[in-house]
Amino acid sequence: MSTIKSSSEHLTLNADGISKDIKFQANGVEKASISSAGAFTSTTIDATALTGALPAISGASLTGLTSSQMPTGSVLQVVNATNATSTANSTTTYADTSLTATITPTSTSSTILVLITQAWRKGTSDTSAMLKLLRGATDLGVFLVRPGNTGSGIDQNGVAAYNVIDSPATTSATTYKTQFASQNNAASVTINFDNDRSSITLMEIAG
Repeated sequence: MSTIKSSSEHLTLNADGISKDIKFQANGVEKASISSAGAFTSTTIDATALTGALPAISGASLTGLTSSQMPTGSVLQVVNATNATSTANSTTTYADTSLTATITPTSTSSTILVLITQAWRKGTSDTSAMLKLLRGATDLGVFLVRPGNTGSGIDQNGVAAYNVIDSPATTSATTYKTQFASQNNAASVTINFDNDRSSITLMEIAG
């Protein structure tokens, strides 16, 4: 049986029974309720009706949205890495550039936006700089094949900018890296020549 009782210090409202709520009504219309779990719900709180000083709210008591509650397209986390290590390659076999970053997705439905700026240079030989992106051992494709200057004897250098949206479908730590090669064997291509700097940014996007 639900009861209302008072003592010298307390007024007790008791909604007897499993999962029964305490309801507050005005003219038969529910204005607020307290659930059996202790959650307070108000259908109408008029800010203009509040008077007096409100107590401070501790941030320790607040909780944010989980990744699964974030709207699709929200940025959940960002990882960035830079590298200025100068590395040369004179073969058509792809080698690591030392530009790499690792991200641990919070959901298998997330996508990863990969943003890359890669500094490169080729010497006076007739060749081309070739760059590609990998997720772990998975080849995500070549993103630069810079035409060489046949017989010109002129150096070429620049910064390749690249972005791609990848779907790793995992919540395990995932590493992205770039590799490079020379289109012509025995002709040198260099990454981060003369202390140039390259960068990679990984952004987890809610799916």
